[in-house]
Amino acid sequence: MANDKRVGAGIGVMMLRNNKVLLGKRHDNPGKADSALHGEGTWTMPGGRLEFGESFEDGAEREVLEETGIKLRKFGVICVNNERLKDAHFVTIGLFSEDFEGDPRVMEPDEITEWKWFELDKLPNNIFFPSKKILENYKRKKFYIG
Repeated sequence: MANDKRVGAGIGVMMLRNNKVLLGKRHDNPGKADSALHGEGTWTMPGGRLEFGESFEDGAEREVLEETGIKLRKFGVICVNNERLKDAHFVTIGLFSEDFEGDPRVMEPDEITEWKWFELDKLPNNIFFPSKKILENYKRKKFYIG
């Protein structure tokens, strides 16, 4: 019997300004939070699914602009993580940027209800686990944490 489950690819972009990271509050309604990895009501980095044929960088630029209205200038891959749940499996590519243009705006209010800057040592407790892992990679200076 064939297994019709597939591994997805996603990106998360850690944006740092004045030692503060940008996080968005995912909608409390699971249908609107729009993720196979769930995470409704949690704080998340800008990001999403990688589209077919898209580079990590193109996906990062597209997702950040679509979700926040911010234009990335300089950024790059800092980590890769393997997100496995009972009903979903994603490889998440973490990117990092300190060089971008604009201030965050709620561009997709049905998915993200607000954007906020958090100090790295004063993060909220309820961070979407793929974003939390990217932050952990950054803090530990590790490309991959198994």
